Amino acid sequence: MPSRLYVGNLSYSTTEDALREFFATAGEVKTAEVVMDRQTGRSKGFAFVEMVNDEGAQKAIQMLNGKTLDSRQLRIDIAKPKEQRPRLGGAASSFGSADRSRRSRRDDDVD
Repeated sequence: MPSRLYVGNLSYSTTEDALREFFATAGEVKTAEVVMDRQTGRSKGFAFVEMVNDEGAQKAIQMLNGKTLDSRQLRIDIAKPKEQRPRLGGAASSFGSADRSRRSRRDDDVD
C-alpha cells in the first residue's frame, strides 16, 4: 500500500505543522503539504501527507479518517498518482485565439 495520503475537507486555516502533528499520532510523518492556490495564496482545502511507511499510512486512515481537525471532519484516503497532463498556455490564451479566429471569419463574411 502506498504511503502518500490525500486529506480532504481541510479547514482553510490548517497549517502544515498542525497537519503534521495531527498525523504523528498514527506514525512517523515524512511530509505534510497543504495545497495552496497560486493566485490567491490561500489553501484549496486539501492536502497530501506522506507517512514514512505503508503501515503508518494504513494506521492513519484507520485512526484519523472522519476525525475532526480545526472544526472540520477530515476525509483521508490513498492518494491517486498525479496525472501527466500537457501544459497549455492557459484558458485565457486559448480562448482568445479561438475568439480571434471567429472574429476574422465574420469580418470576411461581411464583404
